[in-house]
This record gives sequence, structure tokens and C-alpha cells, in this order.
Amino acid sequence: MTTEPPSLEFLPRATGSVMGFPAHAERAGALGEIHARPHPLVEIPRVLVQLSFMTDGGSSVDHAVLSELSRRLGIAAPDRQARHHAMKWGQGSVRWERHTEFSTYVWEGPLVESGGLREDSPFGNGFSPPGTVISGIRLEIREWTPANEKLIASFDPTSLCYSVVENGAAAIITDFRQDGDGLTRILVLDRGLTPARTGALSQRLIDIETYRTLAMLGLPMALSLSSRVRRIEDRLAQITLEMKVSETRNGQMLLADLTELAAELEADAASSLYRFGASRAYDGIVRERLDALDETVVPGYETWAGFLQRRVAPAMRTCRSVEERQANLSRKLTRTTTLLRTWVDVEVEKQNRDLLASMDNRARLQLRLQQTVEGLSVAAVSYYVVGLIGYIAKGAAAMEHAFLPEIATAAAVPPTVALVWWGVRRVRRAHQEHKVRAGE
Repeated sequence: MTTEPPSLEFLPRATGSVMGFPAHAERAGALGEIHARPHPLVEIPRVLVQLSFMTDGGSSVDHAVLSELSRRLGIAAPDRQARHHAMKWGQGSVRWERHTEFSTYVWEGPLVESGGLREDSPFGNGFSPPGTVISGIRLEIREWTPANEKLIASFDPTSLCYSVVENGAAAIITDFRQDGDGLTRILVLDRGLTPARTGALSQRLIDIETYRTLAMLGLPMALSLSSRVRRIEDRLAQITLEMKVSETRNGQMLLADLTELAAELEADAASSLYRFGASRAYDGIVRERLDALDETVVPGYETWAGFLQRRVAPAMRTCRSVEERQANLSRKLTRTTTLLRTWVDVEVEKQNRDLLASMDNRARLQLRLQQTVEGLSVAAVSYYVVGLIGYIAKGAAAMEHAFLPEIATAAAVPPTVALVWWGVRRVRRAHQEHKVRAGE
């Protein structure tokens, strides 16, 4: 990074027209994305200190921090919608970038031989962090000399990574361990890189450490979910065995257990969906940056790519394994639930069939009872009607009419029974027609 003001200013975006013609609404964003992260121009010897903060509070927290830093410098604060900003700071500069779930602050300044931060760095007293720190890096860029090569001995030999890059023009050294300030120390030995290439290399190394840390955030969640997935798998196997025993199978209870397991699994999968997806994306970025380094092996030392491949790859495989187990278990739960629901439906259909048969028998009994009651009703009504006719006949005989009451009563029985029977049948048919019309 140079200390000249023009190098700290991001170029403006494309205008809203091309040769006077109206431009597409998203053209400026598409063109500007290529220049969204310009590499700094770095002269040696310099030091870069980057802090990455998780921004759970949103972009407004970052804007408040940048506004305070700008106020201390006496300059205007960046726009609220800005995703990157740069400003001079003492003998160096500060660069800020906002990402999806975190933001980074990089201070570049003169190298202090004592190894500590200069008093004029922005991360001293008065700096309000926008969130919790997820990554801290101290990258020193020194001239490749025999004296500076001796600094390699200050790194932990058990995890020391040392390789040559940029066609032999630079060496990169780290042990991925943190110093007394909690910063991961990286050393770059330079013997002929241009400021632009030095800036690009330093940005690449910072990205590897930052995204490597972010990718590993999925591992604790994967380990905690693994035991819960195993418990659901064991319970599903137990339910499947219980389903095979038809004599003691309780379909409704088993279906309730399966529904509860499916709800728990889907809740865990939804909560881990973003974290596992982000870990995959971050791991992909790390691999891309490592491939771009094009390291040359230094005999007796391990390369960055080889070291991280053995350490990070198992963690990423664990995350993928848990995610795949969740997906497979979800499919198994769906199939088991469908099978059990089919059995429950068959049992319900059998119960409905038995219930309909019982209702049919009851209807036949009711019909027979109704027919019996109708016969008794015809007999009873006919008996009373014939009795009335007998009284009338006796009364007429008392008035000296020439017929016997017994003969008149006997003669009235057949037509009376026929008329009563016809009347009862007509009333029943009227009720049946009323029911049919009501059912329609």
C-alpha cells in the first residue's frame, strides 16, 4: 500500500449511460464487482494487521465504527450502503470491507522491530469493535536476507509451514499459532516483488487464514448434531422393528413418534443449513487461494496447502457427513412414515368396513321392527275402527233397522283393515320421499 491519497480511493462506479444510451439498472454493480476488492500496493518492510469481526448487529454497527474513525481523522464518514472504504492513518492506512456475516479491518503501516503494534494504529484505545473477533492476523513483509531468514526459527517447528512462491521471488512462513496478542503471525520474505504483487500475495495469505477460520465454524455444530442424528437413527431403527410385529403394533403411537422425530430432525437441519453451506463456501475459497499460491516445496519443510489439507479437510468431511446423514435420515423418515400411514389407513378402512356392516345390520333390524310395528299398528287401528262401527251398528239396530249388528261389524272388518293398511303405507312413503328430498 502506498501512502499517496489516490491509491486509497476506490474508483467510482460506471455511470448510468453508455455513449448517451441508457444503461441497464444492474450494469454498474456488475462492472464494479470486479474492482470491489483492489489489492493494496505494499512497499517493504511493512506490517499488515487484520481483524475480522462477526457482525451480528448488522451494517449499522460497522458504520458507527467507521464514523468514529473518520471523526478522529477529521474526514467525512463513508456512505451507509458502502461495502468497502479506505482512509489514511498515521504513516499507514486502514481498509474496511463488509462481507456477508463478518467485516474486516486491515491496518498497514511501518514495521516495528519489537513485534508489537505501533501506538498510532487504529486498534488502540478508543477503538470500538463492531462485534466479536473471529480472526486476527499479523503479516510481516521483510526483505529476504540471511538475517531475516533467522526469524524462521521463532516459529513452532511442529506446525511450521515454509514454501517459496511467485517463481522464487518470495517465501511465506507461518505456524498457524497465535502470539501474545492473539494474532496469527505470518512472515513474508521478499526479494524482488513489485508493490502490486506484494499486495496481491499479502491479500491472498490473509484470505487463507481468515476463511480457514470461518470454515472451521461448522465443525462444533457438526459434532453436536452428530450425537443427535445418531439418536434419531437408533430410534428409527427401533420403530421399524416394532412395525414388523403386527400383533403388538400400535400404529397411532408409532406415527406420533415418527412425526416427533421428523420435526426434531428438520429443526436441526434448518438451523445448520446456513452454517454448513457457509463452511463449504469458505473451504472452497481457501482451496482456490492455496492453488493460486503455486507453492514450491522447500526441502525439510511443509507447504501451506499440504498442512491445511490434512487439518482442515477432515473437519470439512465431518460437516459434509453430518449434512448427508441428515438428508438420508430425512428420506428414511419420510418413507417409514408413508409406509406406517398406509398401514394405519388400511386399519382405519377395515374399521370403517366393520362399522358399515354393523350399521347395515342395524338398518335391517330397524326395517323389520318397523314392519312389525306397522302390522301391529294396522291391527290395532283396525280393531278400534271396527269397534266404532260395531257401536254404530248396535245403535242403528236399536232404532229397529232390519239388520243384525254382528253382521254389519263382520262385514266392516275387511274394508277397514284394507283402508288402514293403505293409509299407513301412504304415510310411510311420504316420510321416505321427504328423506330422499332432504338428502338431495
